[in-house]
Amino acid sequence: MNLTKEEQDIVNYIESDKAKSVENVKDEITRYTKMAKNHNHKKKAISIRLSESDLYLLKQRALATGISYQNIIQSLVHQYTHNQIELKL
Repeated sequence: MNLTKEEQDIVNYIESDKAKSVENVKDEITRYTKMAKNHNHKKKAISIRLSESDLYLLKQRALATGISYQNIIQSLVHQYTHNQIELKL
């Protein structure tokens, strides 16, 4: 598994036994879940043109993973704009 430096730091911290559980874990999970949902709440609809074959293959892969093809496109754009993946032309 390929982890980013930040992800590896988190794993190392947890495995070092320095991490401690917070009180009211369920409340904290609920609080952070709400924060995450509200963080990128504003979205803008766009229109793009894809080849039929690419869209077909994308929908097949989306179906196999249980993630909507729109969410896959959104995730790819997010990862690209945050320099997490590179575009190969």
